[in-house]
Amino acid sequence: MYANNMLGIVLASASPRRTELLKQIGIEFKIIPSNIEEDIKVNIPPEELVQKLSYEKALDVAKQLPEGSLVIGADTIVVKDGVLGKPANEEQAFEMLKSLQGRWHEVITGVTVINSYTLKSVKAYEKTRVKMRELSDSTILSYIKTREPMDKAGSYGIQGIGAVLVEKIEGCYFNVVGLPLTRLSFILEEFGVSIL
Repeated sequence: MYANNMLGIVLASASPRRTELLKQIGIEFKIIPSNIEEDIKVNIPPEELVQKLSYEKALDVAKQLPEGSLVIGADTIVVKDGVLGKPANEEQAFEMLKSLQGRWHEVITGVTVINSYTLKSVKAYEKTRVKMRELSDSTILSYIKTREPMDKAGSYGIQGIGAVLVEKIEGCYFNVVGLPLTRLSFILEEFGVSIL
């Protein structure tokens, strides 16, 4: 259980994966999803993009909580020859998975924590390299039929059935799931929150 925190913690995300990860490290929190539209087409480096989006999400929720809370915002993208967001349809999911199969790509998550009373914020990002195994078209289509790819950046989820698509990773596993826990713990320490 974390200590040294007078403020409630709020997760500005409806992601069940991020919820599970926060529960895993013993944090008590509320969920208030952000209403920010994710615009991944802006012409800035991906590391800046995820931090910008995580900040916008956290700020959107922080403005609703003037009494003072620590709001966690996060945004995850997949980068391979450009930024890959969530697929709009099955055809797009197929094209994304086809482009990733047999190759390395990067998963980058931006994390922001904002004190909703003072609006003090700390932003950071985590980057993990992932190699997907070689996949036949029929394997990709079978995976898409599970519906798992449809709400995930890059069209796969490493914590679900998509685990069998991943050959190896270099870096933080939790980052690929959607919330780099060690990086987040460092940020929370700057606000007086200690996980251990």
